[in-house]
Amino acid sequence: MIERLNRDCFCISLDRVKLAQALETELGQPGLYALVQQRNPHLFSAQPVFVGHAHAQRMRDVVLAVEHVAALPAFQRTVLARAPESASHDPGNPGMFLGFDFHLEAGKLGLIEINTNPGGALLSAVQARAQRACCEDMRDMVPSSEAVDAFEEAIVAMFIREWQAAGRQGRPACIAIVDTVPEEQYLYAEFLLYQRLFARAGIEAVIADPGQLRCDGTLLSVNGRRIDLVYNRLTDFALDAPEHAALRRAWEFDAAVVTPHPRAHALFADKRNLALLCDAPALREMGADETTAALLAAQVPHTEIVAPDNAERLWARRRDLFFKPWAGFGSRAAYRGAKLTRGVWQTIVQGDYVAQSLAPPGERRIGNAADSRSLKFDLRAYADLGQVLWLSARLYQGQTTNFRTPGGGFAPMFEEAAAGSPDQNKATGIPPGATR
Repeated sequence: MIERLNRDCFCISLDRVKLAQALETELGQPGLYALVQQRNPHLFSAQPVFVGHAHAQRMRDVVLAVEHVAALPAFQRTVLARAPESASHDPGNPGMFLGFDFHLEAGKLGLIEINTNPGGALLSAVQARAQRACCEDMRDMVPSSEAVDAFEEAIVAMFIREWQAAGRQGRPACIAIVDTVPEEQYLYAEFLLYQRLFARAGIEAVIADPGQLRCDGTLLSVNGRRIDLVYNRLTDFALDAPEHAALRRAWEFDAAVVTPHPRAHALFADKRNLALLCDAPALREMGADETTAALLAAQVPHTEIVAPDNAERLWARRRDLFFKPWAGFGSRAAYRGAKLTRGVWQTIVQGDYVAQSLAPPGERRIGNAADSRSLKFDLRAYADLGQVLWLSARLYQGQTTNFRTPGGGFAPMFEEAAAGSPDQNKATGIPPGATR
């Protein structure tokens, strides 16, 4: 049924009137829908992606398995030994919110990467509020408003958990959402949604460029306002750039709680880690149990760190490989091997890259029965402490997700309900007392 729905279901599940209401009235602010339409015309897909319960559950299993491995002392020693110096600092808070990106094609599921500051969570929640069931097959898959409420409550709970895990009492009074020239970021609308979400929880929030931050070693501030916690959306994962010196100082001296942070990136999102996660013998040697090691080896496409001693072999196999910078983000400087030139290859060999076996994305036909076309899709699990809180998808054309494809963008992931079980689209929340 799932394959048939992705091929033949042309229902428009997105109600744009409800989307505008959610962005401007319920959650956002006047003008936010117009901002999204102007800046992000292909941000939201009008049609969902369908996934079977077994594959969705396997995604949850993989997320939990990665969490188990990342907690192993031997794994931590290995990845931190090669990480930037800033990752050696352990502030106590584990770092919130990981994004696990999967490809699913012809029944084959592959975890292609992990991100520490995944965008789109609140945008996906808003999109979920604007869904409608257009056919009987879809009726039990549309997430309820209660599920969306629970997801947003879990996000706020994560920030409070981060604050308390770092040894603070109560709740942060002021959060700074930090990114480079935030007003120009493609997902600026999401920053506004976070600001409003925090306000509804009674927490002040400011949106700031890192250049606005000031730190004297004991206090972090923006325009004279003390900042208790930084929601870090920067892609300088090590905080090494000179323009991020104030945030780096706040991080090193615990002048504010920073999340996510360099240590979390080193433990989870450094793409060199994928070469360990796909290696069952190495995982067992580090202390992983047989089930965990076998699961990850089966679901993480084979990955190698590109080096001079394997360069010739990888070049010969390039058509079956995808090359990514190990500290990269957003598919920047990533290449499908079949399209590599010798000039680009020399850059890869001399740079910091991993080579990953191709894991093709799935396909979703959109449009209508008389005029349809296929788009690729990937799946994202938003997770915390090993628990998946929300599942979403992205539709696109081209080599990687780009939010420039008509009909593409963030898409709701509608999961087939397991026989005899409650609706699987409900957010799971954070287990009481969970720790990393």
